[in-house]
Amino acid sequence: MSSRVKVVVTGAAGQIAYSLIPRLVDGRTFGDKTVDLCLVEIPQVVSKLKGLVMELEDSYFPNMGEVTFTDNFEEASKDGDWFLLVGSIPRGIVYEGKKIEERSDLLKINGGIFVNQGKAIGENGKDDAKILVVGNPANTNALIGKNASGKDSQLWMAMTMLDSSRAKSVIAKKKDTNVDDVKNMIIWGNHSPTMYPDVENAMIDGVLGISSINDMQWVEDEFLPAVQQRGKAVIDARGASSATSAAKAALDTIIACENETEDGNCFSAAVASDGAYDVPEGLICGYPLMTLSDGSVEIKRDLFLSDYAKEKFQISIDELSSEREAVKHLMK
Repeated sequence: MSSRVKVVVTGAAGQIAYSLIPRLVDGRTFGDKTVDLCLVEIPQVVSKLKGLVMELEDSYFPNMGEVTFTDNFEEASKDGDWFLLVGSIPRGIVYEGKKIEERSDLLKINGGIFVNQGKAIGENGKDDAKILVVGNPANTNALIGKNASGKDSQLWMAMTMLDSSRAKSVIAKKKDTNVDDVKNMIIWGNHSPTMYPDVENAMIDGVLGISSINDMQWVEDEFLPAVQQRGKAVIDARGASSATSAAKAALDTIIACENETEDGNCFSAAVASDGAYDVPEGLICGYPLMTLSDGSVEIKRDLFLSDYAKEKFQISIDELSSEREAVKHLMK
Protein backbone atom coordinates (compact mmCIF):
# COMPACT_ATOMS: atom_id res chain seq x y z
CA MET A 1 0.00 0.00 0.00
CA SER A 2 1.28 3.46 -0.89
CA SER A 3 2.71 5.51 1.97
CA ARG A 4 1.44 8.63 0.23
CA VAL A 5 -2.16 9.62 -0.51
CA LYS A 6 -3.55 12.48 -2.59
CA VAL A 7 -6.77 14.00 -1.27
CA VAL A 8 -8.81 16.42 -3.36
CA VAL A 9 -11.28 18.64 -1.51
CA THR A 10 -13.90 20.80 -3.22
CA GLY A 11 -15.65 23.69 -1.54
CA ALA A 12 -12.33 24.19 0.22
CA ALA A 13 -13.00 27.79 1.32
CA GLY A 14 -16.24 26.84 3.07
CA GLN A 15 -17.00 26.22 6.73
CA ILE A 16 -17.07 22.42 6.52
CA ALA A 17 -13.72 22.32 4.75
CA TYR A 18 -12.17 24.71 7.28
CA SER A 19 -12.91 22.18 10.02
CA LEU A 20 -12.09 19.19 7.82
CA ILE A 21 -8.83 19.98 6.07
CA PRO A 22 -6.42 20.32 9.04
CA ARG A 23 -7.58 16.98 10.40
CA LEU A 24 -6.78 15.22 7.14
CA VAL A 25 -3.09 15.79 7.84
CA ASP A 26 -2.92 15.37 11.62
CA GLY A 27 -1.85 11.72 11.51
CA ARG A 28 -5.12 10.25 12.73
CA THR A 29 -7.27 10.07 9.62
CA PHE A 30 -4.71 8.42 7.31
CA GLY A 31 -2.35 7.04 9.93
CA ASP A 32 1.32 7.43 9.08
CA LYS A 33 0.73 8.18 5.39
CA THR A 34 1.94 11.45 3.94
CA VAL A 35 -1.11 13.38 2.73
CA ASP A 36 -0.89 15.60 -0.35
CA LEU A 37 -3.79 18.06 -0.48
CA CYS A 38 -5.31 19.64 -3.54
CA LEU A 39 -7.90 22.25 -2.58
CA VAL A 40 -10.51 23.33 -5.13
CA GLU A 41 -12.80 26.34 -5.21
CA ILE A 42 -14.78 28.35 -7.72
CA PRO A 43 -12.90 31.22 -9.41
CA GLN A 44 -14.70 33.91 -7.38
CA VAL A 45 -13.25 32.74 -4.05
CA VAL A 46 -10.23 30.57 -4.89
CA SER A 47 -7.84 33.33 -3.77
CA LYS A 48 -9.09 32.88 -0.20
CA LEU A 49 -7.33 29.53 -0.12
CA LYS A 50 -3.98 31.33 0.08
CA GLY A 51 -4.75 32.13 3.70
CA LEU A 52 -5.76 28.55 4.49
CA VAL A 53 -2.54 27.24 2.98
CA MET A 54 -0.59 29.71 5.14
CA GLU A 55 -2.37 28.42 8.24
CA LEU A 56 -1.58 24.82 7.30
CA GLU A 57 2.08 25.69 6.81
CA ASP A 58 2.17 27.56 10.13
CA SER A 59 0.62 24.60 11.94
CA TYR A 60 3.44 22.24 10.91
CA PHE A 61 1.47 19.02 10.60
CA PRO A 62 4.07 16.22 10.35
CA ASN A 63 1.96 14.16 7.92
CA MET A 64 1.31 17.04 5.53
CA GLY A 65 2.87 16.71 2.10
CA GLU A 66 2.38 19.00 -0.86
CA VAL A 67 -0.49 21.48 -0.64
CA THR A 68 -1.87 23.09 -3.78
CA PHE A 69 -5.04 24.97 -4.67
CA THR A 70 -6.85 25.65 -7.92
CA ASP A 71 -10.16 26.48 -9.56
CA ASN A 72 -9.55 23.81 -12.22
CA PHE A 73 -11.11 20.54 -11.06
CA GLU A 74 -9.90 18.55 -14.04
CA GLU A 75 -6.33 19.51 -13.20
CA ALA A 76 -6.88 18.79 -9.51
CA SER A 77 -8.30 15.32 -10.17
CA LYS A 78 -5.12 13.86 -11.67
CA ASP A 79 -3.99 10.78 -9.72
CA GLY A 80 -6.37 11.50 -6.84
CA ASP A 81 -6.79 8.72 -4.27
CA TRP A 82 -9.58 10.35 -2.25
CA PHE A 83 -12.10 12.95 -3.39
CA LEU A 84 -14.13 14.82 -0.79
CA LEU A 85 -16.82 16.58 -2.78
CA VAL A 86 -17.99 19.12 -0.24
CA GLY A 87 -18.78 21.94 -2.63
CA SER A 88 -22.32 22.34 -3.95
CA ILE A 89 -24.97 25.03 -4.20
CA PRO A 90 -26.73 24.95 -0.79
CA ARG A 91 -30.36 25.41 0.09
CA GLY A 92 -31.33 28.94 1.09
CA ILE A 93 -28.98 31.01 -1.06
CA VAL A 94 -30.02 33.22 -3.97
CA TYR A 95 -28.85 31.72 -7.25
CA GLU A 96 -29.46 33.53 -10.53
CA GLY A 97 -32.05 35.74 -8.85
CA LYS A 98 -33.99 32.90 -7.19
CA LYS A 99 -33.80 31.73 -3.58
CA ILE A 100 -33.10 28.00 -3.58
CA GLU A 101 -35.58 26.30 -1.25
CA GLU A 102 -36.74 23.07 -2.89
CA ARG A 103 -34.83 19.81 -3.22
CA SER A 104 -35.80 19.75 -6.91
CA ASP A 105 -33.95 23.05 -7.39
CA LEU A 106 -30.86 21.61 -5.72
CA LEU A 107 -30.98 18.59 -8.02
CA LYS A 108 -31.27 20.77 -11.10
CA ILE A 109 -28.48 23.18 -10.17
CA ASN A 110 -25.97 20.72 -8.74
CA GLY A 111 -26.51 18.02 -11.35
CA GLY A 112 -24.33 19.70 -13.96
CA ILE A 113 -21.54 20.24 -11.43
CA PHE A 114 -21.38 16.54 -10.58
CA VAL A 115 -21.52 15.45 -14.22
CA ASN A 116 -18.33 17.40 -14.89
CA GLN A 117 -16.64 16.28 -11.69
CA GLY A 118 -17.58 12.65 -12.31
CA LYS A 119 -16.09 12.73 -15.82
CA ALA A 120 -12.85 14.22 -14.52
CA ILE A 121 -12.54 11.68 -11.70
CA GLY A 122 -13.22 8.79 -14.06
CA GLU A 123 -10.61 10.00 -16.53
CA ASN A 124 -7.94 11.24 -14.14
CA GLY A 125 -8.41 9.74 -10.68
CA LYS A 126 -6.79 6.51 -9.53
CA ASP A 127 -8.60 3.36 -10.65
CA ASP A 128 -9.31 2.50 -7.01
CA ALA A 129 -10.14 6.06 -5.93
CA LYS A 130 -12.73 6.60 -3.22
CA ILE A 131 -15.17 9.47 -3.59
CA LEU A 132 -17.26 10.82 -0.72
CA VAL A 133 -20.05 13.22 -1.67
CA VAL A 134 -20.95 15.62 1.12
CA GLY A 135 -22.69 18.35 -0.89
CA ASN A 136 -26.46 17.90 -1.00
CA PRO A 137 -28.55 16.25 -2.30
CA ALA A 138 -25.69 13.88 -1.63
CA ASN A 139 -27.13 10.52 -2.76
CA THR A 140 -28.28 11.71 -6.15
CA ASN A 141 -25.22 13.91 -6.65
CA ALA A 142 -23.17 10.74 -6.12
CA LEU A 143 -25.43 8.87 -8.55
CA ILE A 144 -24.84 11.53 -11.22
CA GLY A 145 -21.09 11.61 -10.60
CA LYS A 146 -20.68 7.84 -10.60
CA ASN A 147 -22.65 7.53 -13.82
CA ALA A 148 -20.55 10.23 -15.49
CA SER A 149 -17.27 8.66 -14.34
CA GLY A 150 -17.83 5.46 -16.30
CA LYS A 151 -15.43 3.63 -13.99
CA ASP A 152 -16.92 0.94 -11.75
CA SER A 153 -13.61 0.27 -9.99
CA GLN A 154 -13.89 3.61 -8.18
CA LEU A 155 -16.02 3.71 -5.03
CA TRP A 156 -18.63 6.47 -4.99
CA MET A 157 -20.28 7.14 -1.63
CA ALA A 158 -22.73 9.66 -0.25
CA MET A 159 -22.23 10.61 3.38
CA THR A 160 -24.72 9.28 5.92
CA MET A 161 -22.26 9.17 8.83
CA LEU A 162 -23.52 12.53 10.10
CA ASP A 163 -27.04 11.10 10.40
CA SER A 164 -25.58 8.03 12.10
CA SER A 165 -23.72 10.22 14.60
CA ARG A 166 -26.87 12.22 15.33
CA ALA A 167 -28.79 9.01 15.94
CA LYS A 168 -26.09 7.70 18.27
CA SER A 169 -26.26 10.92 20.27
CA VAL A 170 -30.04 10.68 20.72
CA ILE A 171 -29.80 7.05 21.84
CA ALA A 172 -26.91 7.75 24.21
CA LYS A 173 -28.98 10.42 25.94
CA LYS A 174 -31.98 8.10 26.12
CA LYS A 175 -29.94 5.29 27.67
CA ASP A 176 -27.62 7.53 29.73
CA THR A 177 -24.54 5.96 28.16
CA ASN A 178 -21.50 7.06 26.20
CA VAL A 179 -21.90 7.69 22.47
CA ASP A 180 -18.95 5.35 21.85
CA ASP A 181 -21.02 2.53 23.34
CA VAL A 182 -23.62 2.87 20.56
CA LYS A 183 -22.40 0.92 17.53
CA ASN A 184 -23.68 -0.28 14.14
CA MET A 185 -26.09 2.64 13.78
CA ILE A 186 -27.11 2.30 10.15
CA ILE A 187 -28.92 4.90 8.07
CA TRP A 188 -30.99 3.21 5.40
CA GLY A 189 -31.96 5.08 2.25
CA ASN A 190 -31.52 8.75 1.44
CA HIS A 191 -29.68 11.52 3.28
CA SER A 192 -32.92 13.43 3.68
CA PRO A 193 -35.85 13.54 6.12
CA THR A 194 -37.01 10.19 4.67
CA MET A 195 -33.93 8.37 5.98
CA TYR A 196 -34.48 5.44 8.31
CA PRO A 197 -32.05 5.35 11.27
CA ASP A 198 -32.13 1.72 12.36
CA VAL A 199 -32.27 1.51 16.14
CA GLU A 200 -33.33 -2.15 16.01
CA ASN A 201 -30.01 -3.37 14.61
CA ALA A 202 -27.80 -0.98 16.57
CA MET A 203 -25.74 -2.32 19.46
CA ILE A 204 -26.14 -0.36 22.71
CA ASP A 205 -23.73 -1.30 25.51
CA GLY A 206 -23.35 -4.66 23.80
CA VAL A 207 -27.11 -5.31 23.62
CA LEU A 208 -29.11 -5.37 20.38
CA GLY A 209 -31.06 -2.14 20.01
CA ILE A 210 -34.50 -3.71 19.73
CA SER A 211 -33.96 -5.32 23.15
CA SER A 212 -32.21 -2.35 24.75
CA ILE A 213 -34.76 0.29 23.72
CA ASN A 214 -37.90 -1.87 23.74
CA ASP A 215 -40.10 1.18 23.13
CA MET A 216 -41.14 1.53 19.50
CA GLN A 217 -43.54 4.32 20.37
CA TRP A 218 -40.56 6.40 21.50
CA VAL A 219 -38.78 5.46 18.28
CA GLU A 220 -41.74 6.64 16.18
CA ASP A 221 -42.67 9.77 18.14
CA GLU A 222 -39.30 11.08 19.34
CA PHE A 223 -36.26 9.27 17.92
CA LEU A 224 -37.07 9.35 14.21
CA PRO A 225 -38.20 13.02 14.11
CA ALA A 226 -35.19 14.10 16.17
CA VAL A 227 -32.72 12.48 13.75
CA GLN A 228 -34.58 13.18 10.51
CA GLN A 229 -35.07 16.88 11.31
CA ARG A 230 -31.74 17.56 13.03
CA GLY A 231 -30.22 19.27 10.02
CA LYS A 232 -33.09 21.76 9.87
CA ALA A 233 -32.88 22.30 13.62
CA VAL A 234 -29.20 23.24 13.32
CA ILE A 235 -29.95 25.68 10.51
CA ASP A 236 -32.77 27.25 12.52
CA ALA A 237 -30.51 27.61 15.57
CA ARG A 238 -27.31 28.94 14.02
CA GLY A 239 -28.47 30.37 10.71
CA ALA A 240 -26.22 28.00 8.77
CA SER A 241 -25.98 24.30 8.10
CA SER A 242 -23.85 21.86 10.10
CA ALA A 243 -20.12 22.41 9.63
CA THR A 244 -18.04 20.98 12.48
CA SER A 245 -20.21 17.87 12.81
CA ALA A 246 -20.27 17.36 9.03
CA ALA A 247 -16.48 17.56 8.91
CA LYS A 248 -16.19 15.04 11.75
CA ALA A 249 -18.57 12.68 9.94
CA ALA A 250 -16.52 12.88 6.74
CA LEU A 251 -13.36 12.06 8.69
CA ASP A 252 -15.09 9.14 10.42
CA THR A 253 -16.15 7.80 7.02
CA ILE A 254 -12.59 7.97 5.71
CA ILE A 255 -11.25 6.23 8.81
CA ALA A 256 -13.88 3.49 8.45
CA CYS A 257 -12.84 2.93 4.83
CA GLU A 258 -9.11 3.02 5.60
CA ASN A 259 -9.25 0.38 8.32
CA GLU A 260 -10.58 -3.17 8.36
CA THR A 261 -13.97 -3.41 10.07
CA GLU A 262 -14.01 -5.50 13.24
CA ASP A 263 -15.97 -8.75 13.07
CA GLY A 264 -19.67 -8.20 13.64
CA ASN A 265 -19.47 -4.44 13.16
CA CYS A 266 -20.43 -2.17 10.28
CA PHE A 267 -20.56 1.52 9.42
CA SER A 268 -22.98 3.71 7.53
CA ALA A 269 -22.58 5.26 4.08
CA ALA A 270 -24.55 5.26 0.84
CA VAL A 271 -23.21 3.26 -2.11
CA ALA A 272 -24.58 1.94 -5.38
CA SER A 273 -27.14 -0.81 -4.86
CA ASP A 274 -26.57 -4.18 -6.47
CA GLY A 275 -30.05 -5.26 -5.46
CA ALA A 276 -29.18 -5.89 -1.81
CA TYR A 277 -32.16 -5.60 0.56
CA ASP A 278 -34.44 -5.29 -2.50
CA VAL A 279 -33.23 -1.81 -3.42
CA PRO A 280 -33.42 -1.10 -7.17
CA GLU A 281 -30.03 -1.62 -8.75
CA GLY A 282 -27.92 1.48 -9.22
CA LEU A 283 -29.52 3.75 -6.64
CA ILE A 284 -27.01 5.32 -4.24
CA CYS A 285 -28.56 4.07 -1.04
CA GLY A 286 -27.61 4.15 2.63
CA TYR A 287 -26.42 0.68 3.67
CA PRO A 288 -24.48 -1.13 6.40
CA LEU A 289 -20.91 -1.41 5.08
CA MET A 290 -17.73 -3.29 5.97
CA THR A 291 -14.12 -2.65 4.97
CA LEU A 292 -12.32 -5.91 4.25
CA SER A 293 -8.66 -6.77 4.82
CA ASP A 294 -7.80 -5.96 1.19
CA GLY A 295 -9.21 -2.44 1.55
CA SER A 296 -12.38 -3.09 -0.44
CA VAL A 297 -15.73 -1.92 0.92
CA GLU A 298 -18.77 -4.20 0.78
CA ILE A 299 -22.39 -4.18 1.86
CA LYS A 300 -23.11 -6.22 5.00
CA ARG A 301 -25.93 -8.49 3.90
CA ASP A 302 -27.04 -10.40 6.99
CA LEU A 303 -29.07 -7.82 8.91
CA PHE A 304 -32.73 -8.54 9.62
CA LEU A 305 -35.24 -5.83 8.82
CA SER A 306 -38.56 -5.92 10.63
CA ASP A 307 -41.79 -5.10 8.83
CA TYR A 308 -41.67 -1.69 10.53
CA ALA A 309 -38.14 -1.07 9.24
CA LYS A 310 -39.02 -2.23 5.73
CA GLU A 311 -41.98 0.15 5.61
CA LYS A 312 -39.84 3.12 6.68
CA PHE A 313 -36.98 2.12 4.38
CA GLN A 314 -39.32 1.84 1.39
CA ILE A 315 -40.37 5.48 1.77
CA SER A 316 -36.75 6.52 1.32
CA ILE A 317 -36.19 4.09 -1.56
CA ASP A 318 -39.17 5.60 -3.34
CA GLU A 319 -37.72 9.09 -2.88
CA LEU A 320 -34.37 7.98 -4.30
CA SER A 321 -36.14 6.46 -7.30
CA SER A 322 -38.03 9.70 -7.82
CA GLU A 323 -34.81 11.72 -7.67
CA ARG A 324 -33.17 9.40 -10.20
CA GLU A 325 -36.11 9.97 -12.52
CA ALA A 326 -35.74 13.74 -12.09
CA VAL A 327 -32.09 13.68 -13.26
CA LYS A 328 -32.37 11.00 -15.94
CA HIS A 329 -31.54 13.59 -18.60
CA LEU A 330 -28.08 13.86 -17.02
CA MET A 331 -27.50 10.10 -17.15
CA LYS A 332 -25.96 8.22 -20.07
